[in-house]
Order: sequence, then structure tokens, then C-alpha cells
Amino acid sequence: MPGERGRGRGGRGVPPGLGAAMGAGMGAAMGAGLGGGTAPGDVPWGAGPDLTLDPEAPIFVISVAAQLAGMHPQTLRQYDRLGLVSPGRTAGRGRRYSARDVAVLREVQRLSQEEGVNLAGIKRILELQLQVDVLRQHARRLAVELEEALVAQRAGTRVFAAGPEGDIVAVPPGRRPERPSSPNALVLWRPFRRR
Repeated sequence: MPGERGRGRGGRGVPPGLGAAMGAGMGAAMGAGLGGGTAPGDVPWGAGPDLTLDPEAPIFVISVAAQLAGMHPQTLRQYDRLGLVSPGRTAGRGRRYSARDVAVLREVQRLSQEEGVNLAGIKRILELQLQVDVLRQHARRLAVELEEALVAQRAGTRVFAAGPEGDIVAVPPGRRPERPSSPNALVLWRPFRRR
């Protein structure tokens, strides 16, 4: 696509200093930071502004995404036409891939080359994975709502009992009111009679 040439390694599509991290693989770029250890006198990665990558942010141009995924840029264009991976677009209609898009591209490549699945099957697998993710999120939301409802129900439940003076007192569920601990207390015992 016009306007995307000349943005390869070290070009405008790769932020300075990110090229080495991308060369080390996606895991290095998506980890706890972009750098590894620190040399004496270096500022550690966590000391400055937060540099973690948003997995949904469309930041990689097609050449960088292709390099990260281990594919040719033309393959990425074909996958976009087929609807397997649809990257974000700039105002000039240039493709921008997110870290999640690159992970999906790697999965497409793995399914195709290692598992022998055709592109139609891969598309169906990706659709089903998306449905499973949506259902898991829905289940998590329902579990949180259920827990909140149970907590609210428990907080709203009051049990009343006779206090030590014979008055009515509210006690938490499963608890008994405090009993007088005076040594002069009289306990009346009646044996249980079976009928």
C-alpha cells in the first residue's frame, strides 16, 4: 500500500529503543517492562513514566507486525481481506496492528503450519474463541453480581432473640445473644421425653 514503504526496521513505524525489544520477541515487549536488567548508572525501566503497552493499542505498522509475527506483509494484507485479523486504520487508511493482533497472527500461523488447519477453519476457531471469551466475561460479571447480592442479603438479614434481661435484641445470623455470667444464675433442666 502506498505510504507504507520505508517504515521498516528503524523507520518511522518503530519508536526509538523499541527495535531491540521487538527483535527479542513479543514476550519481551509485553512483559513487566521493555528492558531487562540495568547497568550501573542506568535508570531502571520502572523509574520513569509507565511504559507498559496496551494490548489493544494499534501501534505497529504492517512491516513491524509482520516481523513480530514471522510473516510477510502481503500475508497480513491477505488475512485482513479474509477477515482473519482486522487491524486498526489511520486517517490515511494505513494499517496499524495491536499487540493482540500480533498474538492472533502468531496463532493463525501456528494453526496453519503445525496443525494443518485451512484458513476457513482458522476463521471459525477464532470466532469460537471470541465467543468463549465473551461468555467467560459474562460469567465473571454474573459471579460478581451474585456475590454482591449475597453480601447485601446477609447484611440485610437480622435475627431477633431474647436477651439476658428478657428484652428483644438483634443478633447476627448463626449467633446467640450473650448470656449472663453471674454465678447466681439458675439453669432448669428438663429431661427429654420420647413419645
